[in-house]
Amino acid sequence: MSWDKVFNFTDYSELLPLVHNSLLAGLILGIVGGLISTFVVMRDLPFAVHGISELSFAGASGFLLLGLNVVAGSLVGSLGAAILIGLLGVRARDRNSWIGVLMPFGLGLGVLFLALYEGRAANKFGLLTGQIVAIDTPALSWLAVISVIVVVVMLLIWRPLSFASTDPEVAQARGIPLGPLSLLFMVLLGLVVAMSVQVVGALLVLSIVVTPGAAAVRLASTTAGATVLSILFATVSMIGGILLALGSSVPISPYVTTISFAIYLACRLIAAARGRSRVF
Repeated sequence: MSWDKVFNFTDYSELLPLVHNSLLAGLILGIVGGLISTFVVMRDLPFAVHGISELSFAGASGFLLLGLNVVAGSLVGSLGAAILIGLLGVRARDRNSWIGVLMPFGLGLGVLFLALYEGRAANKFGLLTGQIVAIDTPALSWLAVISVIVVVVMLLIWRPLSFASTDPEVAQARGIPLGPLSLLFMVLLGLVVAMSVQVVGALLVLSIVVTPGAAAVRLASTTAGATVLSILFATVSMIGGILLALGSSVPISPYVTTISFAIYLACRLIAAARGRSRVF
């Protein structure tokens, strides 16, 4: 094994300006992904994230084949899957069955579209595992606009969403509309997944949209505290992964996922030492 392919910091300072947009994208994605991650864990939706990412991959691959905007294709696929899953409401059994059907369908479509695509191989590979220099200025603008929408809406629905996520039966009895709220949250989740696919690839979205929240709830005792930790963990994973990937010929995703997993493992060990299980 040649470690130079994994860690090679020759001319690192000269390469750093090349990932300016990627670092900004990583910061944006860390904030938005961490914000929504805690609620993904609280609402037991990690499987849904995986299903949405597969449809996002299919949409991006299809638009790539047609020569259209890949980000728009990713959004179409993500939102289509998110809305379909959201319409199922909180019935976990039906939801998981649908997701189990959507995942292979989306992956199969994506593989078909990439097989038909005759362009650069890096474009194909990047949709699955991410590309460190794939974020150009238009793509960064898309990410920024989507992130503002997600953050604003999340702040507006924070209280009812927190209530419905921790105690849905009581929340429904208090008059909170669980169905529309669930659908709205799934749309926001679809937007975040589409953003994540552009940076870390479709196969490893969970490292940003699930793992930070799963780590945070091991340590925090409140939703707000868990969300702050989740944002911190996601941001460290993204920025650290980008900086490490810059010094190698390996895609960004292994670095992001390794940092994210290490943080989760550390949080789990700390929680075990404190004698605490998952809070939410």
